[in-house]
This record gives sequence, C-alpha cells and structure tokens, in this order.
Amino acid sequence: MDRMTVSRRHAAGAGARGLLLTVLGEFVLPAGQPAPTSAFIDVLGRLGIEEKTSRQTLMRAAADGWLSSERHGRYSRWRLSPVAEQFLIQGAERIYGFTGSQREWDHRWLLVLARVPETNRAGRHLLRTRLRWAGFGSPAPGVWISTHHDRAKEAERVLDEAGMRDDAQIFLAEHVAGGELATMVHQAWDLGEIETAYQGFLADFEGAPRTGALVGLTQLVHAWRRFPLIDPALPPELLPAQWSGVRAAGLFTERRLEWKPTANAEWQRITGSAR
Repeated sequence: MDRMTVSRRHAAGAGARGLLLTVLGEFVLPAGQPAPTSAFIDVLGRLGIEEKTSRQTLMRAAADGWLSSERHGRYSRWRLSPVAEQFLIQGAERIYGFTGSQREWDHRWLLVLARVPETNRAGRHLLRTRLRWAGFGSPAPGVWISTHHDRAKEAERVLDEAGMRDDAQIFLAEHVAGGELATMVHQAWDLGEIETAYQGFLADFEGAPRTGALVGLTQLVHAWRRFPLIDPALPPELLPAQWSGVRAAGLFTERRLEWKPTANAEWQRITGSAR
C-alpha cells in the first residue's frame, strides 16, 4: 500500500506507469476479472507506449504488488491484488466524486501546525507532498489549512509518516478578524495555475474523441485524475468569480457517461470477454 500511495504522483503523468494505473481503475477494476497482456499492449500502444515498455510496466506493477499473473497456455492474464483493488476503489471515489468545489461549508478551517527541522529533509518533503495531495495549502511556514474537516485523520497519518506527530498540532478554527480571506487563500494555493489547467482540460475534451471511445475515455479519466491532487475544492465564496472547475467537472461527467458504453464494449472485445 505504501508503494501504491507513492504512485499517486504518477497518476497525472503521461508515462506508461500512470496510464496503466488509469486503465486498471477504469476498465480492469469494474470488469472484476483478469485481462490478457495483449489487451494492455493494445490500449497502451494506442496511447503511444511501445510494446516493450508496456511489458516492463506490467512486470514492475507486479513487483510493486499491484498485479499477479495467471498462465493460460502460452499466454498470461493479469489480476488485481486485493490491496490494489482497495487502492483503486478509494481512488475512484475521490476521482469520480470530485466536483471542483465544496458545496457545503460551515466556515470552519482545519488547521495543522507542523514545523519540520531543516535537518529532516525527507520528513519535510513527505509532509509537504502528502498534505498538498490531501488538499491542504500553506499560507505561512509551518501552517497548513483546509476547509475540509473530514481530512483530519489523513493529516494525522501524514504527520505519523513524517515522524512529526508529537511536535505538531491539529485544530478546528474559525476566522474572527483580520485581513481578507482571499489574500490568505491566494498565499496558500496557486489558483491561477489550477484555473489554467481547467481551461486546458475544457479545450481538450469539449469535442468528440478523435481516436475512438476507448482511447478518448482513457485520456479523459487520466487528465481528470490530477485535479483532486492539485485543486483543494474550496467553497464558492473563496473562489474567483470566473472559476472553471465546476464547468470542467460537469464536462468530465458528461463525456464519461457518453463514451463509457462504447469504450467498455471495445475493452471486452480486446480482452476476449465480449458476449
């Protein structure tokens, strides 16, 4: 599970590892049955990955505990491990349920105070990376904030892994007075960069897929995977007036519903499971 958690950073990348993770979550997990090597080579090949690289990626995924292989005559089929299934189910809940904003907020903030010594570089990197994955922003050194109270347990796990549990504090707090909240929000998160990413997503997927539903759906989900990692999903009152996140989430849902039946039929065909 630790290796898979680290692999989240590969999810939004264009490399074979990240694309395989998308294929596993979008097609292999819902199908609930093993898939042949040829199916992965086929799909990844359509996405620009060479056969040799595809085979190596499958082997590395098996070494990392994602997959196990089954021999059927001269051919191999790949099955998700129980831990991989759990990981992908959790990821699916976050990816498919992500809406680009927080619909309800009681105006309380989850506040993490954690200063990592300069000598603990590994701990600093882990804390910064994992809290940002969880949607926290840092408006000042050693201070992390989120509008999602339900992520307190996740923050505790990160502090444990960074070896900072005993030297940190977690609070639920309310803003009583001071400067504009918008200023703090922009110090904590680069909303301009996130907005640019959303605009790119909208431009890429507003039209029909040029390479067929299977590739189009894979590219759609793969592109969307990054947003739960980079967007803190703030409530509308903390977002810029012209925020593209909600529109992008609507487009993602619409395109996925539109392309998925044809993509699933093609996946069944290349895996030999079509009825």
